[in-house]
Amino acid sequence: MMRITLVLAHPDPASFNHALADAVAAALSSAGHSVSLHDLYAEHFDPVLPADEIASECDLPNDIAGWCDEISSADGIVIVHPNWWGQPPAILKGWVDRVIRPGVAYRFVEDDCGEGVPVGLLEARSALVLNTANTPDERELAVFGDPLQRTWEDCVFGLCGVDDVRRRVFGVVCTSSAQDRERWLEEAAALALECFGGRAGTGAA
Repeated sequence: MMRITLVLAHPDPASFNHALADAVAAALSSAGHSVSLHDLYAEHFDPVLPADEIASECDLPNDIAGWCDEISSADGIVIVHPNWWGQPPAILKGWVDRVIRPGVAYRFVEDDCGEGVPVGLLEARSALVLNTANTPDERELAVFGDPLQRTWEDCVFGLCGVDDVRRRVFGVVCTSSAQDRERWLEEAAALALECFGGRAGTGAA
């Protein structure tokens, strides 16, 4: 059994992002994993990083301290969010600012003379990022590139020591059919099981 933290960032409970998160959580739970699903909007997560939380050695509010304990000990991490302007929603960016902290998710080597050479501290070896988009892939890549890939693979998880980062973009959601969405949900569940191990309904770890 693996302890999986699943972070969802979409304000609409009827969104396809919610459906993705539920499908992944159900598949992983059925495979015998322990899944903690967090809907940041439903939990009213405060994304604003206050000045007194910047220092690595500071007293954290209870909710943030709890988040830090969970994310530092998770065996796997799943992130689900839409692509908004090539970025995660602000609430998720704030979650990264407050939870993916120095001393929790990474540290810098001593006496590095300010270069900021990172050492990853997260126990998770694998992370899965699921995004939704309303821009066709060929137009998105040709005009904007793929900034979310760099954000999650290199800037967040790579820096924090997560070696295996997988990502899938589902779209175009706004013009998709019910059959498209059902197929995507099945694909998301299969990706999660491939990433973290097990087969749905077997109870295998």
